[in-house]
Amino acid sequence: MFDEAVVSMILQGIVDTLYMTLVSTLFGYVIGLPWGIALAVTDKEGIRPNSVAYRILDVAANILRSIPFLILLILVIPLTRAIVGKSTGATATIVPLVISAAPFIARMVESSIKEVDKGVIEAAQSMGASTMQIIMKVLLVESRVSLISGVTIAIGTILGYSAMAGTVGGGGLGDIAVRYGYYRYQLDIMIVTVVLLVLLEQVFQSVGMLIAKKLDRRIV
Repeated sequence: MFDEAVVSMILQGIVDTLYMTLVSTLFGYVIGLPWGIALAVTDKEGIRPNSVAYRILDVAANILRSIPFLILLILVIPLTRAIVGKSTGATATIVPLVISAAPFIARMVESSIKEVDKGVIEAAQSMGASTMQIIMKVLLVESRVSLISGVTIAIGTILGYSAMAGTVGGGGLGDIAVRYGYYRYQLDIMIVTVVLLVLLEQVFQSVGMLIAKKLDRRIV
């Protein structure tokens, strides 16, 4: 049986994990959503093709996505310290999580927008809609089900990254699993943290899919 201190630590780990995951997802979309829209719009088949802009955004996304998260976590330590004043803990982990998540989100947003029926876009253009109107009232609206599904995938990915951050003192359930499961060989605590991470992933997945299905029914 776990004592009160261990239970309290695990509960705090859940709170820290949720904090890191949800805040990182939010800021990841603040950067990644417009990034993905720009990729889709400036592509050669987009509504405003621009090969130079697309190439820059495309290369930036590819470079950031190719860096393994643990390496990125260490690489941006100076930036993390400059922004939050420290390099360990839940808040500090948000910085590399956002940097890692933003290009991933951008790619998902780009893919979702490119699924929109070309006929709908052409109809909006024929009625004289501006680029911004097409983006806001056509592309984002028509791709909303796919975008919501993408949010679910992004949260799951960021949750996994937050657990990996535990290897360098990132906080949350991952940190508990490493400190107690790896360094102290307390298998029971590690198993509990793994089970909790799986449960959190399932909750996010279920909620995301439920929302996506409801939006899909409205479209129908």
